[in-house]
Amino acid sequence: MAATTHTVTNQAPPLVGYDVYGADHALTEAVERHVEPALLDGVREELHALGQATGSAQVQEWGALANENPPKLHTHDRYGNRIDEVEFHASWHRLLGHAVSSGLTNAWGRPNGHVRRAAGFLVWTQAEGGHGCPVSMTHAAVPALRTDPALAAEWEPRLTSTVYGQELLPAALKPGALFGMGMTEKQGGSDVRANTTRALPTDVDGEYALTGHKWFCSAPMSDGFLVLAQAPGGLSCFLVPRVLADGTRNTFRIQRLKDKLGNRSNASSEVEFDGTWGRLVGEEGRGVRTIIGMVAATRLDCVVGSAALMRQAVAQAAHHAAHRRAFGGELIDKPLMRNVLADLHLESEAATTLALRLAAAYDSDTEQDRALLRLAVPAAKYWVTKRCTPVAAEALECLGGNGYVEESGMPRLLRESPLNSLWEGSGNVQALDVLRALQREPSALNAFLTEVGQARGADHRLDGAIKNLLTELADLDGIEGRARRLVERMALVLQGSLLVRWAPSEVADAFCASRLGGDWGSAFGTLPNSLDLGAVVERARPQV
Repeated sequence: MAATTHTVTNQAPPLVGYDVYGADHALTEAVERHVEPALLDGVREELHALGQATGSAQVQEWGALANENPPKLHTHDRYGNRIDEVEFHASWHRLLGHAVSSGLTNAWGRPNGHVRRAAGFLVWTQAEGGHGCPVSMTHAAVPALRTDPALAAEWEPRLTSTVYGQELLPAALKPGALFGMGMTEKQGGSDVRANTTRALPTDVDGEYALTGHKWFCSAPMSDGFLVLAQAPGGLSCFLVPRVLADGTRNTFRIQRLKDKLGNRSNASSEVEFDGTWGRLVGEEGRGVRTIIGMVAATRLDCVVGSAALMRQAVAQAAHHAAHRRAFGGELIDKPLMRNVLADLHLESEAATTLALRLAAAYDSDTEQDRALLRLAVPAAKYWVTKRCTPVAAEALECLGGNGYVEESGMPRLLRESPLNSLWEGSGNVQALDVLRALQREPSALNAFLTEVGQARGADHRLDGAIKNLLTELADLDGIEGRARRLVERMALVLQGSLLVRWAPSEVADAFCASRLGGDWGSAFGTLPNSLDLGAVVERARPQV
């Protein structure tokens, strides 16, 4: 007699076989808004194709396998020769190869390139976040290399290639190349001016020998790295290839891989240099200024990556609630669950809208947008990345005990969620960067106020928040001690202004009432009951 006790009922089906891009209203509308009309058809086609791949069962399996089989370090071969290689699972290479072939390392040289690439990065990294690290650093290395036209001419075509080659070979022999970055050291962390790695000039102009260590060096199998080291003229930036032009391995000793909370598929390493060959990038003593373009671009990717993770968490929660019955009906129709889902979606949509606006500013050639980025990128990086973890935790809870089980994928999202707030400068670093911009670059504040001012008069709560922000900006006493409060308000006002201008009225109304008007509790699901929450939830729910 067949057993009947294990009949499966009332379980949500997997969220699979759908277009991740097409199901995201906030993202598709942002692309329509920021991409030139003449390019829209082609951009839509590439993003829908990427979205369908991301939502496929095969790619979701790649993401799971890449995390279940983390990278392995091999310092020596069987004969005792030092090789310093990291072995990745085949799924990692498939994910990385698809990212490269989809143009996710190519933003700087094509029309609307940053919006197209940011939208693609937001879609594709929902499948798996770890491989986004080398994708991001490769993309972001371009502005730093452009400080040296000869280096840019040599390396930029490799970094923007759509062909992925995983072998360690001289870069000139590869169809494309990936880049990493080595900045932080044990004793300094974000205080890179405390770095002790030395760079001594050789007999060849522009070439140096580097000796020292790096505490965090992600994606150590990349083809090249931008590294900070102390040269005779001060802290300087260097290009360090993994393999030299003659085919010999550069001295790049991987001491160990980090055992991290999340981001398990990606290799984060500690490396030692000992007479390692490097080429000066920019001028001696101006290393921070040289590499700051790379840092700014990777900070924006932290915002985009957090928006991606939040979107996937909210999509999973809404999908589950739409298919799970409890207490006499679907969860998604229950007033309290609807409040939670709507509240979560507000964070997700605000993050996506802000991320794509900043990407559009990168595509712009106006002084206004360049000045806006100086303030808005660190403010967005501070706030959006900090909202990621509570969103992931609350979305997991929407699935109940099912969400706490690894097979749901939610624990991986939760473990990944704090990452972007740490990388490229933690919260205090971002807040202090905002203060520096306010103090040194008046044009940045003017650009910010001009941007938020475009929504002035459309919502009284936004108007009140702008007025309060101006009062805070006028009071510089004890500014460092309250920098986090100030930057939080700046980010929220910027998000609110963008939503008032571009989002559906129910989304903008709910955001302004809760985040700017003070009608909100201390946990998700505490939105005022007078709002049109059903419309917000429908916007969050992916249609499969």
